[in-house]
Amino acid sequence: MTRPSAAVPTAGAIGVLGTGSCLPGNVVTNEEVGAPAGVTPEWIVERTGIRARRWAKPDDVTSDLAATAARSALTDAGIGVGDLSLIVVATSTPDSPQPPTAAAVAAELGVPPGTPAYDLNAVCSGFVFALTTAERMLHGTAGHALVVGADIYSRILDPADRRTAVLFGDGAGAVVLGPVRGRGVIATRLASFPDHRDLIRVPAGGSRIPATPESLADGLHYFTMDGRAVRAFVEDHVGPMIDGFLHERGAPASGERVPRVHFVPHQANGRMLEKLVADLGFPPERAHTTVREYGNTGAASVPVTLDHTASRLAPGDLVLLAGFGGGMAAGLALLEWEPPRPRHA
Repeated sequence: MTRPSAAVPTAGAIGVLGTGSCLPGNVVTNEEVGAPAGVTPEWIVERTGIRARRWAKPDDVTSDLAATAARSALTDAGIGVGDLSLIVVATSTPDSPQPPTAAAVAAELGVPPGTPAYDLNAVCSGFVFALTTAERMLHGTAGHALVVGADIYSRILDPADRRTAVLFGDGAGAVVLGPVRGRGVIATRLASFPDHRDLIRVPAGGSRIPATPESLADGLHYFTMDGRAVRAFVEDHVGPMIDGFLHERGAPASGERVPRVHFVPHQANGRMLEKLVADLGFPPERAHTTVREYGNTGAASVPVTLDHTASRLAPGDLVLLAGFGGGMAAGLALLEWEPPRPRHA
């Protein structure tokens, strides 16, 4: 295993001021996705733990979901669009190849001209990569950053591929970063494993295989994944990376001598997460998931789960965000939670 670079403690106090999420109202059942894929609802639950997912309406685009989540996060943080210094949207399903989806989000929110807005693509690790870069850019300033993870995977799924069609949902999650009283983002770690880049991919639509009638007919615009190899990657690389990262920071998953650590992982597959949580020693009540209700929402899964977890966090709690996915790549961020604000249930 290639050893990632050492964790880098952050200097200054930049943390999460508010969270928000957007899940489409269209609930898609296991019966609906299972029939075209040739599997039963019971097969899906047994292998993934997923019971439903949300899919966007035909006229929704990624920036629509992202902007809705962003508004919720801004309201939660008590921050106006004029206070933003930076907007980063993590997505691998942009509105279009160009312009960046972040530009559409900024326009929809009414962000003043001149505010930088850009996309970041690290697939399902994207949100943690985006949060890390935004947090570093805020150091030495009094500014605020809007960081969004958003994906509409339902548009790139092969309905007949049982390895992927049953896993994915659509959604967006967002956080506002800014100065905090506590430690905020304590440390982060990003790592890539490019030798495994072909485990997850969309073959066509780029410069290697441009979109053509032939590529469409061959299904090369669909998302593909080697599920068994991805599971092995998580066991071989992600688990040890998380374990080492926590011990370096003096905050192992279990143990009575350390502050409470809450685990908010990428919602790749419910069964995979159960094993990862058990291997790391996290108590189940501190390992937070939304995969059962929403499936794998790509770059949105970490911020969506964080938003749905925030009401259960106490001041001073440690929160570990863990994204992993295509590239292959993994990103970790350890946060100290701020005092709670009024929130949704």
